[in-house]
Amino acid sequence: MLRAVGVLALGCTAIAAGPVPAWSQESSLPAAMQPLPTYWSDSPLDLSDEPVEFFVTDQQPSSPVYAPSIGGDPWAWQLLPQGLVYRSYLAGEKESRFRSVWAHDQDLGWIWDITLGGRVGILRYGSMGNSRPVGWQLDIEGAGMPRLDLEEDNDLVAADFRFGIPLTYGNDYYQVKLAYYHLSSHLGDEFLLDNTGFPRLNYSRDVLVWGHSVYMYENLRLYAEAGWALSSDVSEPWEFQFGVDYSPACPTGLRGAPFVALNGALREEVDFGGNVVVQAGWAWRGSSEGGLFRTGFQYYQGKSDQFSFFDFNESKAGIGIWYDY
Repeated sequence: MLRAVGVLALGCTAIAAGPVPAWSQESSLPAAMQPLPTYWSDSPLDLSDEPVEFFVTDQQPSSPVYAPSIGGDPWAWQLLPQGLVYRSYLAGEKESRFRSVWAHDQDLGWIWDITLGGRVGILRYGSMGNSRPVGWQLDIEGAGMPRLDLEEDNDLVAADFRFGIPLTYGNDYYQVKLAYYHLSSHLGDEFLLDNTGFPRLNYSRDVLVWGHSVYMYENLRLYAEAGWALSSDVSEPWEFQFGVDYSPACPTGLRGAPFVALNGALREEVDFGGNVVVQAGWAWRGSSEGGLFRTGFQYYQGKSDQFSFFDFNESKAGIGIWYDY
């Protein structure tokens, strides 16, 4: 028994003292395959001497996970998104925006048409903001649209008020809009005092709108829409408008770029007559998803765009500034 143990011990000693195997020689393997070195210490390992630092590389994702979309662009739910999928019509007189137009009418003299309002996105499922976001978007819009008489101490002649909720969808070149808006029109107190006996109308509309917009080129858009009133007073149900916009889609810098806009509007209560608006001038855009600031010339011909005078003809021309969302 003792002899067997001795033989086993001698065998193990011989193996331990034998030649170094070929796989352990550093010169025979690439550096990436070399065995790790062993470090020996007489003292226990102490991790308290130096703080432990962790490093995160820039390869980590920094944005939320997106759902796939048509065309491969990432889509996501966005609250209060930047930009609009379906932009407002540049020469549309009843669009919610900031506007100031000083014009001379052949019968009314000098008048000041103002719009104080805006339009913003509330919720989007689609791409991030750019010059033409892709996807679905719910907007909210509203404006007050007063007219002042510049030849009568800036007396308030009339004011229209609008509130709307557009639901829009669009891709790179085509957009569609399903919207609701309410509009009501009111005469000014000063006008009624100066024109006793003038009929005070309760002009109002609650309208469903179906609109379409196509970009023929990056800066050139054609559009058309139809509206039908769910309820109305004085006005009648159907309305139509159509037009063309040419304006910078990308940031312009301080130099700006030219714009041209044309809009035609037809209304049933005036036997599908209406008005034509032509605008031209210079525009600036600060960012692709931001608004458009414009200044230039406007010509208006047709039925009044103050609906308290819906059946009156106006022919006016002047200069204006606009900020479009």
